[in-house]
Parts: sequence; structure tokens; C-alpha cells
Amino acid sequence: MRKYAWILSLTLAACNPKAWVFTSFREPANGGLRLLTSRDARHWTDSQRIVLVPEKGKVLRDPSIAQGKDGMFHVVWTSAWKGERQFGYARSADLIHWSEPTYIPVMEQEPSTVNVWAPELFYDEDNNRFLIIWASTVPHRFEKGVEAEDNNHRLYYMETTDFQTFSPTGLFLDPGFSAIDAVIVRRKKDDYVLVFKDNTRPERNLRVAFSGQAAGPYTRVSAPFTGKLTEGPTVVRTGKEYLIYFDDYGNKRFGCMKTLDFQTFVDISGEVSLPEGHKHGTILRLPEKVRKKGYEANQ
Repeated sequence: MRKYAWILSLTLAACNPKAWVFTSFREPANGGLRLLTSRDARHWTDSQRIVLVPEKGKVLRDPSIAQGKDGMFHVVWTSAWKGERQFGYARSADLIHWSEPTYIPVMEQEPSTVNVWAPELFYDEDNNRFLIIWASTVPHRFEKGVEAEDNNHRLYYMETTDFQTFSPTGLFLDPGFSAIDAVIVRRKKDDYVLVFKDNTRPERNLRVAFSGQAAGPYTRVSAPFTGKLTEGPTVVRTGKEYLIYFDDYGNKRFGCMKTLDFQTFVDISGEVSLPEGHKHGTILRLPEKVRKKGYEANQ
């Protein structure tokens, strides 16, 4: 494991005051959690190591990471395509050494639930809690629209402070159509943006909505700001700009939009670079004390 720490700390360029981590996985998604790193949030390098392996027979897809007030990192992920009402979870103090994977049950009040996809972590610093959002299909629960009953998703959530006790599951967003892959962006106190995927055919593109609270309700759903066949957004703030990375799977590449206000978007996909095979996760600014600790431990 020290070898992993050494490689990762070098990749993070510990002498640089800024560094970002991008969680990643590779298809067929049974390999485990990877970490990409960057100095500028535009050009990303793979650490070439798997730092967390899922339980045998399960997958690790869509890894989402967040850090709490105590400095501990938490990651959640999709653990199965269908047939399970749970998602994966682990924690780490340094992004290198992780706890054994555990699996958190959800949707227990809905036994007909088809799937639990893309859990997304958000640390609500104003209320010292974590929000966990995911997409599930409950057949015949919502107006069918253009989607089959086993593919008509809505976004659900629950809250926790310690990943041991959880609030009851609640409906997070019903925009009137099938929706998955949601990520919360805090611009300032009482000002939040939700970036999510319209999963309806033939759209399958990204939209935004707005709220004065992290847990919503989110309203003013926008028109799509990406092309079709896009998913898995994550957002990183650099200065006054927000970069929205997404899986542009229709074009077999990773895309990136730049925005100042989540109303006007500029495609800068040609200005970013990611390792081949990278699949979507989330981006986290690496705290200075973790960066220095990882570096100094391997001198």
C-alpha cells in the first residue's frame, strides 16, 4: 500500500498548492476504484492503481466522493445494474487506505424497485449532514411518458451524519420525466444548482434546476445544455468558472462545458484531456493537509 501512496502523492504534485481528484472506473466495472488527478482541473492523469475493490460478484460504477467536517472521505457507488436495493460504501482518511466495502440498503419501502443507480454524495456544510441522491424505477408509480415501466426513473434521497443511521427515503426530484445522474452544486448560502440527466428517449441529455436549499425542492428546470446521449455530470469550480464534465457516450469521449451562471454554457471539450477508458465519477479539491501528509509520508 505504501507503493500506492507514493505513486499517488507524486501524481498529485504535492509541491503545487492546488490539486484535484476525479473518481473513476473502467468497464466492465468489476475492477475497482481508480483516482485521476490534476493540477488545473482540465488535464487529468490516471494514478494507474486500484485503491478499492468491490465485493466479489459485484460492480463498482459511478463512484461519488465527499469529505465531511472531520476530514474523513466517503465514497458511494452503484453496486449492481438491477435486482438489488442497495449501493456500495467505504471511507478513508487519506484517499489511499480504504475501509472494507459495505452495502447500504435503500428503497425498502418499495419492494418492486427495479434498480438503484448512481448514488451521489453531497456534504451540506450549512447543516453538517450528507445528502445521498440516487435514481430508481418503481413501476407504475409515475406517469409512464415515453419510457417503459422498468425504465421510468425518478430521483430519491436520504440524509445521514455518520453513515450508520439514515433518514427515511424521500422523493428528491420528479421533473415530470425519467431522470437520473444528479449532482448538487453549492454556489453560496441558500443558492444551489442541480445538474442531472433527462433520461427520456430520444433526449438523454443534461439539464439544470435551482433551489434555495440543498435538499430542494428544485424548480426552473432548464432546456438541455448538452447534445443527446450524454450522462454522468460532475462539476468543479475554478475561480469564477464552473466546469461541468460529462460522459459524451454518443461520441465516445468525455465532454466539458464551462459556465459562469448555469444559464449560458460554452463547450470546451477540446481544451480538456482525460485518460482513455475513464468513466464518470466526481471531482474533489484535495485538501492541503491531506496533500502534504501523503507527500511527506513518502520522502
